[in-house]
Amino acid sequence: MTSKASNFSDLIQRVAASCLLHPLAASRHENRAGDEEDESESESESEAEFKSGEEEEAAEEKEKYKEWWEGTKEEARIEKMMEMERVMKEVFEAVSSMKRAYSTLQQAHCPWDPEKIRVADVAVVGELKRLAVLRERFRRSSYNGSREGGRSGGVVGVREVVAPYEAAVEELKREVKVREVEVENLKEKLRNVATLTTATTTTVTNGKKGRSHSHSLSKKKLSCTLQPQGAVAPTSELFETTMSQVREASKSFTSLLLSHMRSAHWDIAAAVRSIEAATTATDSITFTNNTSSAIASHHAKYALESYISRKIFQGFDHETFYMDGSLSSLLNPDQFRRDCFTQYRDMKAMDPSELLGILPTCHFGKFCSKRYLSIVHPKMEESLFGDLEQRRQVLAGNHPRSQFYVEFLQLAKAVWLLHLLAFSLDPAPSQFEASRGAELHPQYMESVVKFSNGHMPAGQIVGFPVSPGFKLGNGSVIKARVYLVSRT
Repeated sequence: MTSKASNFSDLIQRVAASCLLHPLAASRHENRAGDEEDESESESESEAEFKSGEEEEAAEEKEKYKEWWEGTKEEARIEKMMEMERVMKEVFEAVSSMKRAYSTLQQAHCPWDPEKIRVADVAVVGELKRLAVLRERFRRSSYNGSREGGRSGGVVGVREVVAPYEAAVEELKREVKVREVEVENLKEKLRNVATLTTATTTTVTNGKKGRSHSHSLSKKKLSCTLQPQGAVAPTSELFETTMSQVREASKSFTSLLLSHMRSAHWDIAAAVRSIEAATTATDSITFTNNTSSAIASHHAKYALESYISRKIFQGFDHETFYMDGSLSSLLNPDQFRRDCFTQYRDMKAMDPSELLGILPTCHFGKFCSKRYLSIVHPKMEESLFGDLEQRRQVLAGNHPRSQFYVEFLQLAKAVWLLHLLAFSLDPAPSQFEASRGAELHPQYMESVVKFSNGHMPAGQIVGFPVSPGFKLGNGSVIKARVYLVSRT
């Protein structure tokens, strides 16, 4: 009894320190063996820290308590033991409450919720103060010590318990200062890029109107190099650059999907005929199976890319891809354009997997889910991967970390950025797509197949569109990509 009572104040401090040192919200996902090992390490560290500072004080308290115990009658001892049991019960209740409050404090950091953090912070500090009061109460009632000694011990106890928390706050303040320096450096870089962009634009404007094609191309390359890194305003050149990124991402995802289909021993020709049939159903002109077979045997990737492009660009003309009935672009067009470009700049440097790991159900996350479920049919997924695990995760509102889905997210992000840019420009770009069987118009279309001699054979018409084109407000045109077939 004497040994337990003498170490009681140490017990309170060690439990409080354990709550502050242990990452409760993070460790609950680990196995129990890992938890016990972390607890033993943390407990030994905290024990060494507190033990070295309180050895003398504990020895004195132990001696005083021993003298008091030997000089106390049996009835008084029983009453004192009951009192100590009540105090212990309150201590464990306070420790449990503090653990819950500290767990809530950690959970409020991801996702970041300032209000929850403030409330949890107040709760943690309140429980720490409650523990300090219990310690002082125990010291006063355990032996006939002086009133001043008890008060000073309580004050010291509060400081010792709160010290780790204050150290963590100071560390956070230092991190904030480092981040502020980084922000200032980035702002300076942005100002330099904006100045260089303005100077380049002024130089080009003051030049002759009838500048050569090479000068025009040089200006476009310079704009593509500068603006994506520190774009300060939406431009047609930035839109063209982003559309090029969409096409590269589309080719990459198409190649990955085609390789999975071949690994699963798909009949590629039959798959392309199925795609052709679905496309033909929406057009007025039909083609024979011979044409489809030719497409499947030589250029199946273009038919597959056409299918993916049609699905991913569906609803591009609406401000939310028709995911809801928002009319912000009509009610407050200027503010909506500014908001879209702000979102573009914020999202451009983000990794889509990391973003959706934090905000899986944001507007972009919903867009990815809908487009993935639209492109990858259940039977297709089961055939390619052997199960429907990825589909189940997407339907549950999550986003898998598989190579296939991550590659899809790169395409979805590129299209989402292009959409934000489209609604940032005034006037917005107008989208168009070539029709099956239409004549080739070089001003608005380009063939995905490169002819060996550089000259297109006569009698070529559009077999099917591969990706859409855009007409921009400055008069330039992003050509639609088409697959050509012979008229005969």
